[in-house]
Amino acid sequence: MIRVFLLDDHEVVRRGLADLLTSSGDIEVVGESGLAQEATRRIPALRPDVAILDARLPDGNGIDVCRDVRAVDSSIKGLILTSYEDDEALFAAIMAGAAGYVLKQIRGTDLVDAVRRVAAGQSLLDPAITTRVLERIRSGVEQPRELKSLTEQERRILEYVAEGLTNREIAGKMFLAEKTVKNYVSSVLAKLGLERRTQAAVLATRLLGKTH
Repeated sequence: MIRVFLLDDHEVVRRGLADLLTSSGDIEVVGESGLAQEATRRIPALRPDVAILDARLPDGNGIDVCRDVRAVDSSIKGLILTSYEDDEALFAAIMAGAAGYVLKQIRGTDLVDAVRRVAAGQSLLDPAITTRVLERIRSGVEQPRELKSLTEQERRILEYVAEGLTNREIAGKMFLAEKTVKNYVSSVLAKLGLERRTQAAVLATRLLGKTH
């Protein structure tokens, strides 16, 4: 069974989604919430395979929830569900490590399929858009002073951190020891004047906004 958590501020929407998903036969809804802060607390404890996250909420947004949850447990896949086609939000979702970004107008069968694909480790994000996002980090014209202090290797590490990858995953991609990656992450945080890797991801998202 694929375990799913639902985050949407409309109870009717949550009920509809729960009915749609559970009727598929291979999906189980293990929890739901209408508030970002509550979801950020509950999702890591429930350990769903997929969290379906509403992009806009009364006390925050699903993209920040996705980033915070994946900082705690990167095995949880985030699927952003939104009513708005918004380039900046899509960029932010990619930076938060979301596995997919779908509009609420999606057909029910397509949403069930999206959940299955994301749970299986596939990405529903257009690779071309992901490339554009990373390009904006690398060649942003208005790069702030802090970013210029990073070496090329450190900048690559920051990109991976912003994608929501763990030290072990980064080590695999860069052919480095996990301990080496940990040292690089510490160095990046120190140079940027930050304490946690989630703050680095937030900063990277802000930089993207500036270089648009």
